[in-house]
Amino acid sequence: QVHLVESGGGLVQAEGSLRLSCVASGSIVSLNATAWYRRAPGKQRELVAVIKSGGDTNYADSVKGRFTISRDAAKNTVYLQMNSLKPEDTAVYYCNAGGRTGIWQTFDSWGQGTQVTVSS
Repeated sequence: QVHLVESGGGLVQAEGSLRLSCVASGSIVSLNATAWYRRAPGKQRELVAVIKSGGDTNYADSVKGRFTISRDAAKNTVYLQMNSLKPEDTAVYYCNAGGRTGIWQTFDSWGQGTQVTVSS
């Protein structure tokens, strides 16, 4: 079983910055893509950014140029650096990761979420 724990959320003023962290623990053999999602009040969950096993990244149009996803493979940690934050970035941010825990065993795990609130 693989557990994901997010941290780094909080309250910040518009144009401020936050860095979210997602630490994966468990018997991880390999990681595939790791992604950040968010869910704002009254809205559907939205894919924010993804980093693939080869290092390729993709971003939602709404965060391109402001957010950066990165990872530290040695620490099984993925980060989301968020700059120039806007009130519309307010949401609960979730980490999602998939991969293998064995030759035949796969996992697809979610963290508990971390609240990001941006004030105007």
